Amino acid sequence: MTRMFRRGEADSGGEDLDAYQYAYLAGGGLRVAESVVVSLIERGTLSLGAARLRVIGEERPDHPVEVAVIVACPRSKPVREVIEAVRHSPEVDELARRLVCLGLVRRRRRKPTRAGRRRLADAASAGDVPAYALHGIAALVPGSARRGPVGAHPVSDTLGRALIRMGKALDDDRGHRTDSGADGGGFGGGAGGGD
Repeated sequence: MTRMFRRGEADSGGEDLDAYQYAYLAGGGLRVAESVVVSLIERGTLSLGAARLRVIGEERPDHPVEVAVIVACPRSKPVREVIEAVRHSPEVDELARRLVCLGLVRRRRRKPTRAGRRRLADAASAGDVPAYALHGIAALVPGSARRGPVGAHPVSDTLGRALIRMGKALDDDRGHRTDSGADGGGFGGGAGGGD
């Protein structure tokens, strides 16, 4: 079961928020879906292997968004598909509607109100919100997401762009076009066929 957290002083409703409601305030439906997956993996309900999720535990969660994750991956399923399914699920919509009723999220654009941002900041400064709910999955990787894990050699920001340009230049030199005028053949530059 998800822990309940103490409310901040300057907020409406007087209702305690759970980790997933704080995740919504921090990053919307995507952050909620990511947070649920991480929480269930940490509790041993899901396993993650080769970018696929699988239900392994015997725990049957009570929280609606946790149930949505369990339902989204009855067998082994890619993480991205599970997160997208839960992100747009009725359970996450209901969580957002509840935050709207509390005055913590705007009705139309579903962005946090000033009170919502203040409540999230208060809970974060008190240490009552898991790091993955605040910062997403990047919070789980030691070191910054841009640099990679601690001890890894940093990669230049321009390396990817340079490799793409090199690949395009090589294709152009060999007669391959990468624009709309490219022929249907892949390799060899010709239409195939034989004499």
